[in-house]
Amino acid sequence: MMGDAASAVEELYRTDWGRIVATLIRLVKDFDLAEECAQEAFAAAVEQWGSDGVPEFPRAWVIQTARHKAIDRIRRRVLSQEKLELYTGGSLAEPFEEPDFDNREIPDDLLRLIFTCCHPALAPEVQVALTLRTLCGLETEEIARAFLVPTATMAQRLVRAKRKISLARIPYIVPETSQMAERLDAVLTVIYLVFNEGYAATAGSLVRADLCAEAIRLGRLLRSLTGPNPPAEVTALLALMLLQDARRRARLDSSGEIVVLEDQDRSLWDQRQIAEALPLVEEAVRGGPGLYTLQAAIAALHCQARRPEDTDWPQILNLYDFLERLNPTAVVSLNRAVAVAMVHGPLAALGIIDELVASGDLEGYHLLHAARADLLRRAGKMAEAAESYRRAVALATNESERRYLERRLREVQTAHRPAP
Repeated sequence: MMGDAASAVEELYRTDWGRIVATLIRLVKDFDLAEECAQEAFAAAVEQWGSDGVPEFPRAWVIQTARHKAIDRIRRRVLSQEKLELYTGGSLAEPFEEPDFDNREIPDDLLRLIFTCCHPALAPEVQVALTLRTLCGLETEEIARAFLVPTATMAQRLVRAKRKISLARIPYIVPETSQMAERLDAVLTVIYLVFNEGYAATAGSLVRADLCAEAIRLGRLLRSLTGPNPPAEVTALLALMLLQDARRRARLDSSGEIVVLEDQDRSLWDQRQIAEALPLVEEAVRGGPGLYTLQAAIAALHCQARRPEDTDWPQILNLYDFLERLNPTAVVSLNRAVAVAMVHGPLAALGIIDELVASGDLEGYHLLHAARADLLRRAGKMAEAAESYRRAVALATNESERRYLERRLREVQTAHRPAP
């Protein structure tokens, strides 16, 4: 029974943390209190469900339990029920009912949370980090790794952001359409990073389908909220996520091992999602070039190729050239190098990669070293490839990725070993 309870709690935490915390933040108007009480409620669930069984509505149980814990904490801070209601605007005193929504819907609390975190009063990188912490439940260390900063630095940023939301009384609402523009870029970034965490998880299994699905549903909802003629980048982001997610079933084999794009069984790709996304890409392209529009166009070219050799790599490289001019970041240059290799060969791409290595901007990014290793392997430089694979293995945090890199390392080591 205890094992079943622990599994149920773990699954609920993985799939519903964001929804639960978003609901609690609406109720208690305090990020830290909501997160702390949610954690306590999950801990209580392990013990109580182990003896009493998993309740019929697990999420409602956790929210209700966390709400009661929040009430107890606030009552210790104030001296009367009147002050309690004043502190929370009366929201905690109201009876709580689990929202009535099905799996195709997104509770507005999630979008309210994203728009709260993406308020222009907060620095852009803090907006994104705070949302990843509250919506995805990512640990501060994981977020710091994504931003390539020390954990202590990220922790300080998160504390300051929560304090600013409280002191500035930033409202927990979805703004009117006319007010969305100033927050839209950050909201798109957050949804994109939520999807990326699901598409290539920081730890555990490579894919977290729940986060991918959540990001796609948020993308749909955001598009519906931005009027009859949504901004091109909103449409493009939805298309990009649909196209990337369409390849999900082919990215791991039956043993859970990574299958790279060129080796994937393309019959496993979700053609329904691809068919839905391609018209969205065309619509976005008509709106002009943008970060997500260009990425969606690249993803569309991949998904339209029935065989790896049918991929239009010259056109993909042209799109990456445009993207790099629009967004000259090290990560874009790294991705462009892969296209350069497919068009002009691995040695041409190695020059780009080595410049990135020399700059030090992506020194802690395992995919930089993995890409360099792969190009060296393709160029027949096995000893150098092994060195880069070792560096990539040391930096990888996801077990699936680490196993894939270790397998590649063994292959190049075997190829490099002199014959007896």
